[in-house]
Amino acid sequence: MSTEPQADVLVVGAGNAALCAALSAAEHGARVLVLERAPAQARGGNSAFTGGAFRVVYDGLDDIRRLVPDLSDDEATRSDFGSYTAQRYFDELIEMSNFRADADLVETLVDNSLDTLLWMRGHGVRWIPIHGRQSFVVNGRNTFWGGLTVEVSGGGAGLVQALFARAEKAGIEVRYDHRVVELLWRDGRAAGVVAVHDGRRVEIAARTVVLAAGGFHANAEWRARYLGPNWDIAKPRGSRYNTGLVLTAALAQGARAAGHWSGCHSVFYDANAPEFGDPALLNQQKNYFSLGIVVNTLGERFVDEGRDFRNYTYSRMGAEILRQPGARGWQLFDAGTSALLPDEYRVRHATRYEAPTLEALVEQLGGVDRARLLDTVRMFNASIDRSVPFNPAVLDGRRTRGLAVDKSNWAMPLETGPFVAYEVGCGVTCTYGGLAITPQAQVVSEEGPPMPGLYAAGEMVGGLYYGKYPGGAGLTAGSVFGRIAGRQAALQARSTAA
Repeated sequence: MSTEPQADVLVVGAGNAALCAALSAAEHGARVLVLERAPAQARGGNSAFTGGAFRVVYDGLDDIRRLVPDLSDDEATRSDFGSYTAQRYFDELIEMSNFRADADLVETLVDNSLDTLLWMRGHGVRWIPIHGRQSFVVNGRNTFWGGLTVEVSGGGAGLVQALFARAEKAGIEVRYDHRVVELLWRDGRAAGVVAVHDGRRVEIAARTVVLAAGGFHANAEWRARYLGPNWDIAKPRGSRYNTGLVLTAALAQGARAAGHWSGCHSVFYDANAPEFGDPALLNQQKNYFSLGIVVNTLGERFVDEGRDFRNYTYSRMGAEILRQPGARGWQLFDAGTSALLPDEYRVRHATRYEAPTLEALVEQLGGVDRARLLDTVRMFNASIDRSVPFNPAVLDGRRTRGLAVDKSNWAMPLETGPFVAYEVGCGVTCTYGGLAITPQAQVVSEEGPPMPGLYAAGEMVGGLYYGKYPGGAGLTAGSVFGRIAGRQAALQARSTAA
């Protein structure tokens, strides 16, 4: 290998975390090179497949205006944004990990969330309120719920487009179709990578390396190995290029594994979705189950659909459906609740059934115990405490009583036609196992000390999520630690050069 570095900072990956790292390194004076495994037309990693929602600390309307400076007075008047404190953000991440998350990493994520989103706005990312997916009209105002308030204009595709545009403006080189298979080490520090390009192995030297190439959600063999039986039949929602190759390369050099390697983010997913995520067919997930009921092929409910806001429960629902007979089921709504469903339920490619009566709807569902399903709906309807008013913007306490699986909130009877059903299976968004890092995004060795010159961000980081996590935290974590990794890598590269 030539010892002359081709870059001060080499970034592996080209999603949200990687591009934030690249931009951060460049603004700190580094010469940056980005290697992307995908071809140019499929760039952006998992970030390109997301809805673009970011979970961020904010005190109220004033902070929202800082993020959304073009928010009109009329929009502000018609919206109840509430607030989302640092303490609440920290507590929710810790509690949802069953108190296993690395508290130092969580604190870093929370404390840097607002400043990082403002920094991204300065790099061309445009924020808008999530009116359609994260608010309900209550007393004439859009009332936000679940601590999630802003998203990128244009969703994940808009996020990736904005970051690539700024990277190009900053003179950052991006090389596509480079599959990184090995990390290079020289004089006890990261010194570049080996990548496969056009069928040839090429060595690329650099002063520091940032790893941001995602987890292993697209690797069926690894899913079965680490997540367990039947996870090989789950469908990846996002990039087909996240197969764990770069994780393997880091672990081979002595990086310490961290996080929940037998855990992942998984959702209710359209039963007939393609084998891998397709940017042309987004909105395959079905996350508003809290407004209806979910049944399996036995015709039985198996989860408390109203346990909490969907932001706090959706990321484990894929695992729930995967445990059911046939690993599939249906979400059911009547005319009243289906009217509240967002766009992900209204796409043309949804596996959707509709009928004027419940009996006619059930006749259309192939492979379900029809008699049992009708009994399930009748018992559900009869068990609802109808004295409590329905309010989808709060934990309203409108619940069922006496069922084997009660619904804790938003229990609305299915009794007004037309009735609709959506057939769902399991979709995998990302995996939780990754590399141990410090709050400064340095990769930690198996022996304990940080590995000189090596940094990581995004879904390659382990230690933040165990079991489930609040929606929007993933993209924010990628941006926060990507920005930190890029800055630290640039400073280290400058020191190494000196």
